[in-house]
Amino acid sequence: MISLALLTQYFRNFWQPRRGLAIAEASVIGIVAALSAVLLKQGSGWLGTWRVHTTHIFPAWIALPIIGASLGFLSGWLVQRLAPEAAGSGIPQVKAALANVPIKLSWRVAFVKLISAVIALGSGLTLGRQGPTVQVGAGLAAGMSRLVPTSPEHRRQMIAAGAGAGLAAAFNAPLAGVLFIIEELLQDLSGLTLGTAIIASFIGGVISRWLGGGSLQLDLKLINYSSGFSLLEIPILLILGVLAGLLAALFNQGLIFSIQVYSRLHISLPLRVAIAGLASGLIMSLLPETFRDNTGLREFMIASEPNIPLAGIAFIAQFILTLIAFGSGAPGGLFAPSLILGSCLGHIIGVCELQIFGVGSPTTYALAGMGGFFSAVSKVPITAIVIVFEMTTDFNLVLPLMVVSVTSYLVAEKVVPGSLYDKLLKLKGIILKKDTPRGGILTQLTAENVMQCLVETLEAEMTGDEVIKAFSRSHHRGFPVVENNKLVGLVSQTDLQKIRDHLLPHETLLKEIMTPKPVTVTPADRLSHVLYLLDRYQISRLPVVDGKKLIGIITRADIIRAEADHLNGEDGVTGPQAEPSYLVYQTRSPSIGRGRLLVTIANPETAPVLLEMAAAIARDRHYEIECLQIILVSRHISPAETPVNTAKSRRLLRQAESLAKKLHIPIHTQIRVAHDVAQAVLETTKERHIDLIFMGWKGNTSTPGRIFGNVVDTVIRQANCDVVLVKLGHNCHSYQQFKRWLVPMAGGPNAPIAIKLLPALVTLENEIEIRLTQVVKPGETAPDMTVLEASTRQLMRYRNLQGNVVAASLQAESVTAGVIELVKTEGFDVVVLGASREGLFQQAIQGNIPEAIASGVDSTVILVSSAMS
Repeated sequence: MISLALLTQYFRNFWQPRRGLAIAEASVIGIVAALSAVLLKQGSGWLGTWRVHTTHIFPAWIALPIIGASLGFLSGWLVQRLAPEAAGSGIPQVKAALANVPIKLSWRVAFVKLISAVIALGSGLTLGRQGPTVQVGAGLAAGMSRLVPTSPEHRRQMIAAGAGAGLAAAFNAPLAGVLFIIEELLQDLSGLTLGTAIIASFIGGVISRWLGGGSLQLDLKLINYSSGFSLLEIPILLILGVLAGLLAALFNQGLIFSIQVYSRLHISLPLRVAIAGLASGLIMSLLPETFRDNTGLREFMIASEPNIPLAGIAFIAQFILTLIAFGSGAPGGLFAPSLILGSCLGHIIGVCELQIFGVGSPTTYALAGMGGFFSAVSKVPITAIVIVFEMTTDFNLVLPLMVVSVTSYLVAEKVVPGSLYDKLLKLKGIILKKDTPRGGILTQLTAENVMQCLVETLEAEMTGDEVIKAFSRSHHRGFPVVENNKLVGLVSQTDLQKIRDHLLPHETLLKEIMTPKPVTVTPADRLSHVLYLLDRYQISRLPVVDGKKLIGIITRADIIRAEADHLNGEDGVTGPQAEPSYLVYQTRSPSIGRGRLLVTIANPETAPVLLEMAAAIARDRHYEIECLQIILVSRHISPAETPVNTAKSRRLLRQAESLAKKLHIPIHTQIRVAHDVAQAVLETTKERHIDLIFMGWKGNTSTPGRIFGNVVDTVIRQANCDVVLVKLGHNCHSYQQFKRWLVPMAGGPNAPIAIKLLPALVTLENEIEIRLTQVVKPGETAPDMTVLEASTRQLMRYRNLQGNVVAASLQAESVTAGVIELVKTEGFDVVVLGASREGLFQQAIQGNIPEAIASGVDSTVILVSSAMS
């Protein structure tokens, strides 16, 4: 009998993304994309016909604005309510998704885009349906790819195939669909990409034409088109290309400006689209009836008799109406408006040539202008040539198309460099980097990006006894050796044997036993080079120097953390970039303290206890309190431009002000709007010169590659001051109820920080017990108690702690199990733990000790980290 495990394995093997599966998926995607393209065309066409027919019943100046505003509002409401990703053209979203930016593409987005685009185009907005068709095809492909367990790369291939099939179905141009994928979206010529794109685009184009999409193909026989062309016309074609490039550059800049103007209005998407529909309706009611059908206008300009005034009016009207419509964020594209503008411009140039020189065909120039303007707007000259060629199927038109399209592209790229789609993404905070080197994060980041700037060093003139004491106090296995702030060597634990070999260690100087002229790296060295040196010389760390000045140190752990951040999408290579936080509220008190303590508050339930503890520490050290409340917003929105309600935040800050006033502690408060909590905390730390960060902590994390969570890990690694994290226990209403304290010790650099916290937090009213403990292996008869004894003597200096400190070793197989068992059996109220920067990686490998203890006990857990650890 076949077991369930064997059946599961069989189906997993069956559904692996083999080439046959990719071909089958591409075929289905082509069919579905074609059906959606036909539906979009027929739906928008029917609604547009109804709109035009309505103007025969009611006055155009009444019917068109009302229809435009009402249908525009409905379209915007559907997008905002159901799928905000469906706003705009759709091509920038697809391009970002293919660049691994976390932008949602799904069946829901595709369906909302389809319906909202039908309504928007039917309302009379001067936009095209080709851009939405690309996003619809990509969304449908993304939804289908989730049905089969495939790799991310395979999924990208299918999304690209869906986008190409959508474009092919919209234009009945299979080759253009393939080239658009290669030229703009993926820029990939691999066999699988090319194969799936060709299949999906071919099927999309065939199905679309079979179901009635063939009307998109220009019927040139009916308009008596003649493709006569002579070499003497090349200068005129070059002029057309230059004009198309200049005007397309102006058009692109106008689109960006229009979006910025709408964003300054600070109104919702439905209202923006409604305003665009209203304005478009009013303007269109003043124009000839021919202008009310965009597709018909394009073919009218190609087939019409020479008429420069009409072409000029059409160009200006289309130019302005497209800016109004596109800037609102309405679901619609730019392909159709670009083709119409190009046909008008080409018609004008062609008629001028005919009247001046008596040669040439305005129709040829109108078609060449279509390709040229489209090429300059979208920056895809090859796709533009092929689209117009596939629409006309006239080989004699290829040369004029090439001349105009390439010329316009070069001119537009010179005047306004860069892709329009990249600029549209940048407005939303998404930056796609070009020419990313192969090799992953190791070739993208440098030593400066990941090195530790705070380095613990030893002086070259230290004696052997001082060096041994330094090693005994630290968890580091080696130190850089400096002389006059310049790196002169390295010393490791193996070098300590040289000290022991000397008869008089106190007379031995560090510079005599160190390793001189160590291997170093510069801040500009790539991580791949750093890793090569670490492997080549079998060392665990490398000093980072600028000249001979030591500016940092980099370890294997730092490189692995950078890789983990890259896999989690946190390296900032792609994706919405976090802007600086924005200060929306602040209060200030006299700056009379010896330092500043930053306390972050977010949860109203835990804020009172955290504020009490922070105030106690601040009073003990004579610090001022900097109280920070952070309001998070989406990375697609600028913090400086986001309206926020600060009422709840100010209520929390007033609690802090009341407590500080009662204890006579200077307090400063502020509210920041930010993309990232850690970034806001670090910015505040730098701006306000913070000496101690005090934060709440949930006590666990589910993020892969993280120890304490995204925010806490980042703060511990990058803050240039001490950090204290608090996970409050169950039913904890005040720190004054803490009676029994457990402090596991290991001799690391965080032990003194933990010891210094206790006098401030321990109250005289309670009978206090502080247990200092060191976990040792079972059977160890004579454990080293040096660290415990030193810490006990330090605590006994405080009068309120005399007689309340107990030091004892704890036998257990592991630190985590031993501490958790001790807390549960003896009922400790608080556990104080330490975490170093370098220890983060060791904990990830050996087990996250602080996180495991915090999750395993109901008591309060305080985690301390020194700035120098």
